[in-house]
Amino acid sequence: MGSRLHAPYYADAAMQRDVAIVENVAVATDTYRVRLHCTEIAERVIPGQFLMVRIADCNDPLIGRALAVYNVLPDSSGCSTVIDLIYHVKGKFTTYLKRSPPGQQLGVWGPLGNGFPPLECQHLIMVAGGVGQTPFLTLAREHLGLQQFGSPPRHVRPLSRVTLCFGAESEKFLGGVEDFRRLGIDVRLATIDGSTGHHGPVTELLAHELDKNARGVKVASCGPAAMMKESARIAANSRVPCYVSLETPMACGIGICFTCVAKIRDTAGHWDYKRTCVEGPVFDATRVSWD
Repeated sequence: MGSRLHAPYYADAAMQRDVAIVENVAVATDTYRVRLHCTEIAERVIPGQFLMVRIADCNDPLIGRALAVYNVLPDSSGCSTVIDLIYHVKGKFTTYLKRSPPGQQLGVWGPLGNGFPPLECQHLIMVAGGVGQTPFLTLAREHLGLQQFGSPPRHVRPLSRVTLCFGAESEKFLGGVEDFRRLGIDVRLATIDGSTGHHGPVTELLAHELDKNARGVKVASCGPAAMMKESARIAANSRVPCYVSLETPMACGIGICFTCVAKIRDTAGHWDYKRTCVEGPVFDATRVSWD
């Protein structure tokens, strides 16, 4: 692809720390939020980045897992100190993490990945499926002018309107909805089983929003690949910029194992494999080869 990444997005700018779990609570069925206190990492995070997390003194599983940063909380002086991560229980690592009480030590390193660029627009629409809402709370806070992220803090022009279109198989899997509503975000829900909100895929909510007014809109999408592909298609048909945060499984998180590669096109339309953990996880949706 065209330009190289800036140095802050490479793993040599990340920090490794051993930290204790502060809180580990359920936010939806099989979905949990784990809270960590780590000022050195928290103050560096930008929306869309992730941490690699490993259970301390545990050899099974041996390697860490990538967890997207859900929220960064400041202390009374305004310094970012606390990191919230969201995870869905589906394997050995997340099952072990679910059972980990406050005080359990975790090895974490980050922040990693390139995150979202400042999305200068009039209306930001975030499209999330499953646990794809995870990178969007910080993104919304930043674009509403409620908090600055990064070191040094980056400046993003505040928006007057942010919408979250959030979908899942059932209402019981929609975690963190009230966190977004408390920010004044326009939250639209969709469920495949019709248990709440729109009965159908969440991308139908995006199509409806863009049919009403696509002027000055930018889209950010995260979730299952098929959902992001459809979000990208709908946005392209409305000539709306769209950025996707890929959920490609990662092993190392620092770009050395090449297990998380995705097909990404350059400006001439030719594709090459790019590492989601370094060149991503956020990409311009028009550059992703979804085949």
